Amino acid sequence: MIVEFRRRTLLPLDDVMECLRETIPTLSRSALHRCVARHGISRLPQGEEKASKRGRFAETKIGFVHIDACELRLAEGKLHMFLAIDRVT
Repeated sequence: MIVEFRRRTLLPLDDVMECLRETIPTLSRSALHRCVARHGISRLPQGEEKASKRGRFAETKIGFVHIDACELRLAEGKLHMFLAIDRVT
């Protein structure tokens, strides 16, 4: 489960630890590191990291608010998250 989670999300090790803490309560950071190192995924791919770099936001007027919506699927059902960013200030 750890290996597949790391491969699919490409999250840093500490973030993987936080996400899996509830599922695997006895997991230690050192055990997590040993597991991903054993499977050759202890380092994130360099090409993926560079591809995700984003540029600056476009110039906008005062009062412009950017809203992102995201749907997370959990065992209990769906969770809807909304993020509002005032880009100017």
